[in-house]
Amino acid sequence: MAGFRSLARQVRDPRCDLALRRYSLRKCLERFAPYGHRATWDHLCSRAGFGPEDRSPDPVRLVAALEELEEARSVWLAYEVGFAERRKKEKHDGLRRPGSVDDWHRLTWGGFGVAWCDDPRVHPREPLAEVLRRLISGLERKPGSGCPVCGAARLIWKYDLDHEPSAGPVCTHCGILVPRPVLNPEALADARRGRLLVSA
Repeated sequence: MAGFRSLARQVRDPRCDLALRRYSLRKCLERFAPYGHRATWDHLCSRAGFGPEDRSPDPVRLVAALEELEEARSVWLAYEVGFAERRKKEKHDGLRRPGSVDDWHRLTWGGFGVAWCDDPRVHPREPLAEVLRRLISGLERKPGSGCPVCGAARLIWKYDLDHEPSAGPVCTHCGILVPRPVLNPEALADARRGRLLVSA
């Protein structure tokens, strides 16, 4: 099974058939897809300027989409290195029980679904790397009352998400499943009440 870097080389290789280059970009999303596979693909296509169903996109646009994905992956991998170093130090210092950020992080190791968007057409519009920087900043500060990506305060609790966890607070503005550790108890309670208002 090809890894992310080898797939990225195929996307860039002008000797490869255009269909293979597009396929290789799609396969990269099996290794790293911050919004989930479908939403990340929709995001990359819209930002690079080709349609999700376009079978022969401009190779320059394919590479632009890949470059955005690679930059975001670098941001996430740097976070994971820092996370692993912190946990190692905490264990050395006797802190064996992980916190809520650690519980959340275990579900997102590798970067798949870190800013899950259950609706593939509703996702942040900013570059992926910027979205991940904002999310990481949210994880590193005290819990707040809004979405760490777009700052919106309107969160609705949704169930039956195609992700783990399968329920949680979703930002009504940018569409991400907001990690619970970035929200204070009041924001979580408000999101749950929002779910009740929506279904009433």
